[in-house]
Amino acid sequence: METFERVFQPDFEEVFRKDHYLKGNWAERVFKNNNPVVLELGCGKGEYTIGLSQLHPEKNFIGVDIKGARIWKGARNANENNIQNVAFVRTRIEFIESFFGPDEVDEIWITFPDPQPSKTRIKKRLTSPSFLERYRNIANQDAIVHLKTDNTMFFEYTLEVIKEQGLELLLHTFDVDQNPGNELVLSIRTFYEEMFRAEGVPIKYLKFRLFKSQ
Repeated sequence: METFERVFQPDFEEVFRKDHYLKGNWAERVFKNNNPVVLELGCGKGEYTIGLSQLHPEKNFIGVDIKGARIWKGARNANENNIQNVAFVRTRIEFIESFFGPDEVDEIWITFPDPQPSKTRIKKRLTSPSFLERYRNIANQDAIVHLKTDNTMFFEYTLEVIKEQGLELLLHTFDVDQNPGNELVLSIRTFYEEMFRAEGVPIKYLKFRLFKSQ
């Protein structure tokens, strides 16, 4: 991992209640441009990070995950194929505000996250109010969040959070295969999506605006 370009693995002490040195400067210092920054949170092997980067060369994509063994595959792909608009950060998503500054992020993808089914771990769900607040602290006013999941409970929970917060739900479907027009969502499949599809589990998808309309 340390030999790959644009892979960042800061120690806990570097980002716990501290700002990473690239905070607020990812586009300029890492990608050498002024293009929009898109995050994939809990990126796993980076399938969406890589897939989206190839579909949208006019944007910068950063995959975030705590598991280095997962990130390694996507990072190797980006390195071997010289994909210039991709980077990876190995960290806890709880620390996301240490890495990105206000208005720095344009879009967020959350693909097949741990649903955290226990009621004692609701705050750990990546679409919980506390995480949405973290995202607002780094995103611009037009930012959109995408969620793709197999888990019905997590999907319905997210819909309820969106409703409770008065956010604009742009699209939702309990079976993405039955909702034509979602080529972007259908064209990229993660390792976990392939596994769930093999088991016959419908794939859910939604997108919503992170901020309330002014």
